[in-house]
Amino acid sequence: MIRSMAKTLLFVLTIKIAITVSAQESKQGNIVEYFGKEKVEEINEGSVKHIFKEGLILKIRSFGFNSSSTPKNPVYSKFLLEEPEEIKAGEPFIEDAAGNTLKWEKIEVGEKNEFSDRALRSGYLYLEFQADKEENVIFEASGHTMILINGFPHEGDHYDFGYSLIPIRLKKGRNTFVLQGGRFPRMRARILTPEKTIAFTKRDMTTPDILKEENKDYLAAIRVMNVNKNWFKGGSITCENGSESVTSPIPSISPMNVRKVPLEIPTPENMDGEKAEFSITLKDNRGKVLHQENLTLDIKSKYNHHKQTFLSDIDGSVQYYSVAPSSNKNIEDPALFFSVHGASVEAVNQARAYKKKDWGHLVAPTNRRPFGFAWEDWGRLDALEVLEHTQNLLQTDPKHTYLTGHSMGGHGTWYLGATYPDRWAAIAPAAGYPDLLGYRGSFTRRLRTMSDDDLKRFNMTREQVNEMLAAGTLTDEEDILIDSMMRRAGNPSRTLKLKRNYLHYGVYILHGEKDTVVPTFIAREMRANLGTFHNDFAYYEYPNGSHWYGDHSVDWPPIFDFFKFREIKSSSEIDKIEFYTASPGVSSKSHFIEIHQQEIPFEISLFNFKRDSISSITTDNVATLNIDLAKMGNTSASIKVDDQEISIDDITAVLSLSKNSDAWQVSEKPSITKKGPHRNGGFKDAFRNNMVLVYASKGTKTENEWWYHRALFDAEKFYYRGNGNVELMKDTDFSPEKYPDQNVILYGNRDNNSAWEPLLNSCPVQVEHGKISMPDRSFEGEDHGIYFIYPRKDSGIASVGIVTATGEKGMKATYANHYLVNGTTFPDVIIVNSNVIKDGITGIVGTGFFGNDWSVEKGDFVWRE
Repeated sequence: MIRSMAKTLLFVLTIKIAITVSAQESKQGNIVEYFGKEKVEEINEGSVKHIFKEGLILKIRSFGFNSSSTPKNPVYSKFLLEEPEEIKAGEPFIEDAAGNTLKWEKIEVGEKNEFSDRALRSGYLYLEFQADKEENVIFEASGHTMILINGFPHEGDHYDFGYSLIPIRLKKGRNTFVLQGGRFPRMRARILTPEKTIAFTKRDMTTPDILKEENKDYLAAIRVMNVNKNWFKGGSITCENGSESVTSPIPSISPMNVRKVPLEIPTPENMDGEKAEFSITLKDNRGKVLHQENLTLDIKSKYNHHKQTFLSDIDGSVQYYSVAPSSNKNIEDPALFFSVHGASVEAVNQARAYKKKDWGHLVAPTNRRPFGFAWEDWGRLDALEVLEHTQNLLQTDPKHTYLTGHSMGGHGTWYLGATYPDRWAAIAPAAGYPDLLGYRGSFTRRLRTMSDDDLKRFNMTREQVNEMLAAGTLTDEEDILIDSMMRRAGNPSRTLKLKRNYLHYGVYILHGEKDTVVPTFIAREMRANLGTFHNDFAYYEYPNGSHWYGDHSVDWPPIFDFFKFREIKSSSEIDKIEFYTASPGVSSKSHFIEIHQQEIPFEISLFNFKRDSISSITTDNVATLNIDLAKMGNTSASIKVDDQEISIDDITAVLSLSKNSDAWQVSEKPSITKKGPHRNGGFKDAFRNNMVLVYASKGTKTENEWWYHRALFDAEKFYYRGNGNVELMKDTDFSPEKYPDQNVILYGNRDNNSAWEPLLNSCPVQVEHGKISMPDRSFEGEDHGIYFIYPRKDSGIASVGIVTATGEKGMKATYANHYLVNGTTFPDVIIVNSNVIKDGITGIVGTGFFGNDWSVEKGDFVWRE
């Protein structure tokens, strides 16, 4: 499990190394931009009303064992559950894991109006503002992970980009801001008076390049601010260049919200220059002009490096990818080189590091952000969307598709390669780590062996390290069982459990000999690992190479030579397949065989196929299997599955087999109402299929305000982490017919959210005031919260994700949304009580997975007694 102090050390080590490398490499014009883009400093959204120059800091080192899914946060627990009336410097506030009393200390800004202290990486900053009247303003801050504003959670600016703009309504009197630290030792905070209540902000636009050879409308995205208590509906954006014009409708924007919305851009009248100038005009539903801005885009040739944009099916957002096209303009059946970037690297810079190849196109997807999701979760889905989009657009040859990437993208290469093994002809991870949690754990290993002098440089003692490591071990049996079930939901990301999927193709490992960011021993361990079972891999350590040693850190000619001699075989040529998966909802098949359902959810399932006169398949943890006989090229009248011979009536059919009492039988393909690749659960799976967030409005004023802000928090986080575009909606405005086959995230319970009845009236989990009811148990009291996923009964693909509670304390227990962060693990159902905020995993009451029929009775759960 992740230990918070180890995470702090990871950030310290990485920051120190990254800055050194960046300073050296900036002279060489390399691709790596550590910590992302240049920070936004200018304010164009209004005027500065207040700059926070004084505050209080709470210095916290560690709370010992800390689950990444339900991390301990005693500071927010105190603010959310106890609501202290006054915070003063020098007064006791909480105790740390060792029982030491922690007190707030005064802190002031420096010359740049930034609060700066190394303790801010793991500490908290408390700010107050006394308002003489109620007023709508914008809170702008950076460097923090998240924030409580007057008791409501909001997303932070974790990567210090300067993107964060949060419309708030100041209360008359005291307004409180509690900022949680994370990545950086600095924070900045300001209050802005907006120039307009409905307006553009050009911070963080997503834009394409205009291509000389094409005459089409393009897609871009811009954020629209609604600093208003009313909804903004029926608006539009008109984009003009000379006589060319296109108007795009704006989706509804909820009160006090900033939403990044798509807009169309016309082909410019004149394509002669290197730039194209556009005007963009924001209008209301009556055509009144609200705001105008200018937009400048690059004009490029499609035969040179360029950006493309597309509309994502995940959330209706506009995403981009970058292309390094082939040097051969007349190429036919080109190869596709799929290059996934490292942490902080823009996809456009990833592609720019490669020289053009004469036998294929290189494409660099974004992972939805320079940091994104480490190519897991929605980063994985982005990669699949871009792969599909570019294969169609560039008409590449599917059997010559190759995967590579650097650093975090090296991890993405190991991970995507293991997860979708039949998509690649070869892979080449560079400076990569196979498993995200294993990589984080490698720093704990280094911590154990670090000298006292090195520890002192990081303001740590040997005693503190030993204390932290000792605290990282769970001893309570119920905690261990619950932790094990929670971690099982992360098995799809445990790359080494899927390592034999690498047998599908050749592997080339490239690593710098002296890499200290992703330590070289990780690559050497993978070399040794592959050596136990793989006969087609190459390994090269670049002499004296650090983490980045120039463009040849990625554009390494021997990699492309290795690629050139490998291709994906046609199905009829394949005599052996080994395939492993932890969830059919993430990865279900290789070539012509699909694992449709598992016996034990989210444990490793596998099949081994061997072609013979009577072909055979052996399986483990498989409940339902589909075999595409036509694609397989089968001519036999039977097939053996786990030594059981099964007759085949139609060699052109898809043969569905189900296991019943350890015996296989021919069956109908499972109903779409059951679990399967289309909808297999894990709570995080709810956040796709163009999800709409539906919040409760039929409760008390306190409930309604909380559930609106809680939905808004998810929308803010998905925007910031995933460049997202999420629809918020009041329950009374929602009807299933208007949103067919879209996922719904429901906030509230049966008593206060009117969308519950049409979506969840037949669900085996029912939540009302004071009670959670399940077929085999119930939980009473007002301090329970629950996250769970369940299929929409009116759709064959869509799901409902539910964030709900039995009362006010239960609402606060679900304040966190770590499910929107990579590396976290959430089964189908997680029930917590209010202790979860302060105590982490000990506040989880029970968790587990529904059965393949989405029932509790056939599911797999662990409960505290």
